[in-house]
Amino acid sequence: MYVRDAKNREEVWLLDHIEAMGLDDAAFRSRDYVVALDEETNEKAGFGRIRVHKTDEGDYCELTGIGVLDAWRGQGVGAHVVERLVEKSGDAGFDVVYSFALEPTYLAQFGFEPVPTGELPAPMRERLETKRETMADDIVPMRLSVDGFEMPERLREAFKIAVPAAEESTPEERPEDFGIDPDDATYKYDTGQ
Repeated sequence: MYVRDAKNREEVWLLDHIEAMGLDDAAFRSRDYVVALDEETNEKAGFGRIRVHKTDEGDYCELTGIGVLDAWRGQGVGAHVVERLVEKSGDAGFDVVYSFALEPTYLAQFGFEPVPTGELPAPMRERLETKRETMADDIVPMRLSVDGFEMPERLREAFKIAVPAAEESTPEERPEDFGIDPDDATYKYDTGQ
């Protein structure tokens, strides 16, 4: 598995999965995303985005739109997407990144900490209000010093051996499933031939 910058040709794939997962796609630009892939099959496993909020007082970086496909969950894919986004944020000159979480304990394992709404910079406070209006009231604002990112070893190891979960196959339907005895059944249009 590895995580790389998204390519323009992946825009439709990203938008489809963002919509299917109910994630925020405000100000969508595919170049802001990273994508996690299986190195052997090139199958996409997850994604995430950096969104920069520019103001006269300064710029603020938000990690958003983080999603992992069902078959890849629980294998460190999301953790490595977050790690890559934090690295990119640091490379872009940000010392602090923000994110808004429905499950803050997930981000907390990497060193993110909850931020009281009153301590958020104005653009982040406005973004929180928008997310609460459009997604959920219980979204928690989180903040991380880029240098404070920590990857739990269990997630690093899981990512090294990640494989998609097998899809459950649906059994083939048979006449008996509908209470029909196939040996004695007659059919409406049976001509007897």
